[in-house]
Amino acid sequence: MSTFRRSQNRANPNKLNNILSTLIFILILNVSIQIWLLYASLNNALDNNTEILLPAFIASAVLFLIGFSWLYYLPQGNFKNK
Repeated sequence: MSTFRRSQNRANPNKLNNILSTLIFILILNVSIQIWLLYASLNNALDNNTEILLPAFIASAVLFLIGFSWLYYLPQGNFKNK
């Protein structure tokens, strides 16, 4: 029985490019949302509205864990130069 990692390592280079492009796009989107959360929480903190700080922190932590879990889907770096 084939595992995800074994089948990914045997994949066509074009398929690996698609996987990496998708991962990069999702991670850029993730970081953009985290920057927006940081901006919103700092803006509210400067206005003495502290009720948004905890939900923004929790959302940012969840987004960080999602981004960290995407590392599983990165192909391993044993590409051979031909």
